[in-house]
Amino acid sequence: MLTSTSSQLKCTSLPPSCYLPRHHRSMATVVPPVTQSSTARKGPTAMVFMNMGGPQTVNEVGPFLSRLFADADLIPLGRLQNYLGPLISRRRTPKIQNQYAAIGGGSPIRKWSEYQSAEMCKILDERCPESAPHKPYVAFRYADPLTEEMYQQLLDDGFGKQGRAVAFTQYPQYSCSTTGSSLNELWKWRIRLEGKEPENGGVRWSVIDRWPVHPGLIEAFAQNIEAQLATYPSEVRKDVVLLFSAHSLPMSVVNRGDTYPAEVAATVHAVMTRLNFSNPYRLCWQSQVGPSAWLGAQTSDTVMAYVRKGHTDLVLIPIAFTSDHIETLFELDQEVIHEAKQEGGTGVKRAESLNGSPTFIGALADVAERHLRSGEVCSRQMGIRCQGCKSERCLEQKRFFMNTERSVEEVIR
Repeated sequence: MLTSTSSQLKCTSLPPSCYLPRHHRSMATVVPPVTQSSTARKGPTAMVFMNMGGPQTVNEVGPFLSRLFADADLIPLGRLQNYLGPLISRRRTPKIQNQYAAIGGGSPIRKWSEYQSAEMCKILDERCPESAPHKPYVAFRYADPLTEEMYQQLLDDGFGKQGRAVAFTQYPQYSCSTTGSSLNELWKWRIRLEGKEPENGGVRWSVIDRWPVHPGLIEAFAQNIEAQLATYPSEVRKDVVLLFSAHSLPMSVVNRGDTYPAEVAATVHAVMTRLNFSNPYRLCWQSQVGPSAWLGAQTSDTVMAYVRKGHTDLVLIPIAFTSDHIETLFELDQEVIHEAKQEGGTGVKRAESLNGSPTFIGALADVAERHLRSGEVCSRQMGIRCQGCKSERCLEQKRFFMNTERSVEEVIR
């Protein structure tokens, strides 16, 4: 059972209409549009899920890869980014199209993101009526719905007149390459669509920029691990090796001071603490691209090394992903596990992704509720830049989000 205190964190300031008898409230005849409401002090509230995204069809793979390799925050290629990015994406497109075809023709990440955000908003409407209604939006960095599409929809829905919006990263562990890139994109489109000083005040943004050790997140991971461990015979269960797998980063990003490796490790340690360190475990890294150095050890190499050493019972845990996509459904399921079985690793399995887990959706609601109640614009960690960061765009983005309503702290150069 979830042990967080989310049930104790109810929003208590109810609007007057909530005290009316149910039969009286049901007689209302006017349904207001999604604009600032006179019946709620702070609502409505846009809850914007930010993530990488994925192509929904094989034909969308090319544009998806083109945007991905053009993003210097994710894949830094230096001065040749504009040349190498399109070249690499064109060469990789046929191979990646085959991979998406192998998992059913497209990524399920949009389906899960829309489901998770909608279910979370239902919970928030009950817990926090003063900021209701909570309206779900999805903003993907490299696939539809893109950030600019989401932002335009926000404006069409009336949030440009000082409406409140929360940018909620679906990367629990912060990285400049993921959450940072999404926030850079969000800031860019804010300037383009609203200007530096919007006439009507603009969208009032706050940010949930990381949540690597939230109790509900840890519980959701632990439950899925326990469910997979239960499939092994009792006499070998305690010896099954748990391999936590996260998306890797270029070492150039790691050496710049990115907090992602430490935050992923914090998630792993919290999960193992919840499991009472019941099994041996390791953290490894997947999805490296290109010849440059990336954070290791690689997941595929780790699995094969353990299988060849006689550890044939392994559980892979996608610890930095909040739903299934190509990295879980193809890379882990159809490449890593398939190759391991060919080498005799008949006990290599994967824990389910979080997807529609009620525990996970409850965790999302708890993270969002705490943020809405706190009045914070973002975490204190977001105010300090990586030691080696020289990006002026990163500096300006942080300044914007930290000073949207209240200055938490001056951005440290």
